[in-house]
Amino acid sequence: MNASKILAAAALSLLAAAGAQAETYDGVHTVNSSVSRAEVASQAVVAARAGNEYGDGATAGAQPFTSTANRATVQAEAVAKAHDPFASLDRRAFYRDEVPAAYKKPSVSFTRQAGL
Repeated sequence: MNASKILAAAALSLLAAAGAQAETYDGVHTVNSSVSRAEVASQAVVAARAGNEYGDGATAGAQPFTSTANRATVQAEAVAKAHDPFASLDRRAFYRDEVPAAYKKPSVSFTRQAGL
């Protein structure tokens, strides 16, 4: 029991010594710039007046779009996809990327047919 207390104290002292490492303070660093304050100020004024260079798409408003697809065809595809219960199944959402048999499309048609 005495040895375990000594080992525990040694482990705690090692942890405390490792945690007590501090960074050194180098003081305030000097700035070595080749541009004068007046030049920086004039560059700042030019940049402020230029506006957001990356915001062209946001301020352009609605852009015209011409579609090559037929409206009725797109609507028919959307309705068919919305009524398909298996359309949203993704293999990656299941265990080992395998869709359970309960969710697979049936191989037999369940529609009634006239018996002649």
